[in-house]
Amino acid sequence: MKISDLDLSRIPTHIAAVMDGNGRWAESRKLPRTEGHTAGEQSLMDVLEGADDLGVKWFTVFAFSTENWARPSEEVKFLLNFNEKILLERRDELNERNVRIRFIGRRNRQVPRRLIRRMEETENLTKGNTGLTFTIAFNYGGRAEIVDAVKRIIDEGMSAERINEKTISRHLYDPTIPDPDLVIRTSGEYRVSNFLLWEIAYSELIFSETLWPDFRREDLFTAVKEYQDRDRRYGGVSET
Repeated sequence: MKISDLDLSRIPTHIAAVMDGNGRWAESRKLPRTEGHTAGEQSLMDVLEGADDLGVKWFTVFAFSTENWARPSEEVKFLLNFNEKILLERRDELNERNVRIRFIGRRNRQVPRRLIRRMEETENLTKGNTGLTFTIAFNYGGRAEIVDAVKRIIDEGMSAERINEKTISRHLYDPTIPDPDLVIRTSGEYRVSNFLLWEIAYSELIFSETLWPDFRREDLFTAVKEYQDRDRRYGGVSET
C-alpha cells in the first residue's frame, strides 16, 4: 500500500496504536523478550514518519501501562531504561521533523524521577513544534485516567448537577487531545486492553495479525485505507 492509494482529503486526524507482539516476536526467534522491544523501536520510527508524511496531526502509542509493573522485574527495568534511551536518542530527530512530543499517564513514585525529568525535558524541547503531535501513554491506564479525572473534579468542589461528559473530558490527562479516529492493535489480539477507554467511544478499531516489530508504514497505510472504506455513523444512520 502506498500513499498514492489513499484519499488524502480523508486522512484520520488522530491515530492511536497498541504496539503489541514484541515479546512473541522475540520468542519465536529464540531471543530474549527484550530484543523484541528493541526491534519494535524501528517499527515505531518508521510508522511515525509514515503518519507524518500522510499529514496525520496526532499519533498516540501505548508505551507502558499501569499493569506492566506486574511483568518480570528484569523486563520492567529494561522497559524503563529502554524508554529513557529512546527519548535521548530520538527526540532530537523528531524535533527536527517539527514533531511535538507529549506524555499522558501517572507521574507518581513508581516512575523513576530521572525518567520524569527526561519526559519534561522532551516536552519543553518540542513544545513549540507545529507538526505531528506524538503522545506517549506511559504508566497509563484508561480506568486510572477516568478515576484521576473524577478525583480532580471532586477536589474542585463541583456539584453533581454540573458534571457532564464535557466535564470529564476537560479533566483527562491531556484535554487538548482529540478523540482518536482510528485505533490500531497489532499481533492478532482483539481487545483494547485499558487504552484510552473514554476517548475511543466512536473510534474505528483495526486489528492487525502482524507483530509490532514487523509493522511498517505500508501496514499503517493499509489500515488507513480500511478506515476510509468504513462508514462512520456515530450512532446514527448512513446518509447513503
